[in-house]
Amino acid sequence: MTRASWSAMIFLTGTCAALAQNAPAAASLDATQQQGQKLFYQSCGVCHTKPQITATQFAPVLSKETASGNESAIRQIIAEGTPRMPGFKHHFDATQIAAIAAYVMAIPAPPLPAPASTQR
Repeated sequence: MTRASWSAMIFLTGTCAALAQNAPAAASLDATQQQGQKLFYQSCGVCHTKPQITATQFAPVLSKETASGNESAIRQIIAEGTPRMPGFKHHFDATQIAAIAAYVMAIPAPPLPAPASTQR
């Protein structure tokens, strides 16, 4: 295997590990959520996930707690956007937006950060 092949394999392994950190297992997703997962990683993942462990994440981590767990609100945000996020109603149809929202609702909430130690 060439040096470039090894480098590519290491890069892809790190990238996949970073993307899969909070993602639910594909086997546990229904067909709609699987479609939503594909669309999410194609269009939303660039901002809402870290492409590498050392990379900066530009937008909030999404999970079933996003928008207080309101799937309808998540669909609205995806379609219309926010002041800092474009809307996708011209990019995705209503079924695709619903699939992305269903996938987001399947993502477990990230763990809470550990409290800061007060011991000296």
